[in-house]
Amino acid sequence: MNSDLAGKSVTEAPRSEDVGVRFSARNLAIRYGFLALLAGLIVFFSLATRGFASPQAAVFILQSVSITGILALGVTATLVVGGFDLSIGSIATSAMMAAAYVMVILEQNAFVAVVACLAIGALVGLINGLIICYMRVPDLLATLGMMFLLIGLQRIPTEGRSIAAGMTLPDGSTAEGTFSAAFLALGRHRFDFFIENLVPAAVVVLIVLAVLIWFFLEYTRFGRMMYAVGSNERAAEFAGAPVKAYKIWAYVISGVFASIGGILLAARLGRGDIASGNNLLLDAVAAALIGFAVLGAAKPNAFGTAIGALFVGVLLQGLTMMNVPYYTQDFVKGAVLVVALVFTFALLGRNGR
Repeated sequence: MNSDLAGKSVTEAPRSEDVGVRFSARNLAIRYGFLALLAGLIVFFSLATRGFASPQAAVFILQSVSITGILALGVTATLVVGGFDLSIGSIATSAMMAAAYVMVILEQNAFVAVVACLAIGALVGLINGLIICYMRVPDLLATLGMMFLLIGLQRIPTEGRSIAAGMTLPDGSTAEGTFSAAFLALGRHRFDFFIENLVPAAVVVLIVLAVLIWFFLEYTRFGRMMYAVGSNERAAEFAGAPVKAYKIWAYVISGVFASIGGILLAARLGRGDIASGNNLLLDAVAAALIGFAVLGAAKPNAFGTAIGALFVGVLLQGLTMMNVPYYTQDFVKGAVLVVALVFTFALLGRNGR
């Protein structure tokens, strides 16, 4: 009987080779599963729709996610320090309205408009950081309150109207200013790349900012300290790091990136449209959270956020070209986000055990 039990226990004991195979397969799934899903989507839409694989369609996808991608990179900075910024969409819309107001109503040039927008983003980010760090208001509540404040504030100067050249002002006069050609070029100019007028300027801005924030977070002492603060704020504080300063700077970065998105949106539309930024927050947050699943990072990172923005663009463009009703697209996007995060963190949890 003892020999039978011994034989049974030996038979049921997992072999080291099997454990190693399962472990390596799980690691491969964690690291490359999401990229494989993205590649699969591209292949599927290329076969299912006509024109999806063309260079023009690829550039259109990049252009469609350029603004939300920039906002998502800002959100990533706050996620790195363990925070979250819900005000990015309203900051972008406020910057767009401010740019239109400065040029159309105040009749200033493009440089003044850009500086004003960047200042607004930095100021709002600074206020968010101060409220969160020194008033001890939870980040979600602080930035949610700021979101509603900005939504109301941006409508007061024009009594809720969008801003466009030649508009009638509340006092009955006509706005005489216009959007300068230099400013509009930020959102409408295209660079030659194998094909004439192929790459929009907004895509170039997205790529440059993505590379900069990636290098900043991964390879500078400041960026690594931001990760340390987000990983264990108390330990970083005991080590002598100025935790509050790092968190405040994260929100300033988020605000500046959101204002850059607003500048590009105003330059693309050529007007200050109060309703055009409604979906910016949700798409940017989706891209930033999807970034957790890219290469199994399980943490906020600029590269993953950029891939997440690309994923959202590919998914929505493919669904649109397949004539999928618009009211189902948010559901599909949310489902993919949930599945990607659950898949990644579930496998990581098993590895941890």
